[in-house]
Amino acid sequence: MTLFRGLSAFPLTPTDAEGHVDTEGLARFLERIQRAGADSIGLLGSTGGYAYLTREERKRAVQAAVECIGGKTPLVVGVGALRTDEAQALARDAKSAGADGLLLAPMSYVPLNEDEVFQHFVAVAEAGELPLCIYNNPSTTRFTFSDALIARLSEVSNIVAVKMPLAANDDYAGELARLRSMTPDTFTIGYSGDWGAADALLAGCDTWYSVAAGLLPVPALALTRAAQSGDAVESSRLNRAFGPLWTLFKHYGSFRVMFVIADYLGLAHVQPPRPILPLPEDAGDDIRQALEKLE
Repeated sequence: MTLFRGLSAFPLTPTDAEGHVDTEGLARFLERIQRAGADSIGLLGSTGGYAYLTREERKRAVQAAVECIGGKTPLVVGVGALRTDEAQALARDAKSAGADGLLLAPMSYVPLNEDEVFQHFVAVAEAGELPLCIYNNPSTTRFTFSDALIARLSEVSNIVAVKMPLAANDDYAGELARLRSMTPDTFTIGYSGDWGAADALLAGCDTWYSVAAGLLPVPALALTRAAQSGDAVESSRLNRAFGPLWTLFKHYGSFRVMFVIADYLGLAHVQPPRPILPLPEDAGDDIRQALEKLE
């Protein structure tokens, strides 16, 4: 099953200023990813701006995605919400629309403890009735999953994968060995944070959950396949080509940069949801130069 293996591409969700999804623009992103041959698509992840969309608009996005690429590329849908009952409803919506899997982050206002997160995930996994990936994204949720909590959740029915932040001290091999010793053999471990993807894949992780692949799937897939095959030389070459883009992702935040890339590629002229502001024009010049390195 490729649902939580290989390259998972995370596109933007284009919207107007009122937060209404541009389904035609979304289809252009999805068709680009599908043609490139990515292993899955991560709809309504952080890059997809899920936290800024209403339930109805999220339903529209999933329905449009299934109509566009359903049966062609596995579709994983983010269902994070502040309340457990809201996340359960989003999980049911995704399943009803035809999604293949779910991605869940522990959104919060009041900081959550491990028991609260565990019960939240159990409830959503039961409601969604689809394979679910734990979204460990402390940079946005301010919650970090302990190894013990990941191991505990890996025993829950339907929870089959984890999407990790980049490993401390770049020790991917050590972290993978530790987590695999605590989780079932079928449980997959992948990473986000694009600038560490090559190292994580060469260390043997199962999945690259990629921001860049949402708009640049061809070079991202080339990097993925080189690293999966153990070709460190080719992986390094391809990763160097991405280097200027990784620098901009780290400096500005990948979410903001992706809007400029979408415009540069002529795929959609959209702005990030307020209160997030568009990047200044001089940042656009840097982003265009980074893309030229990839071309």
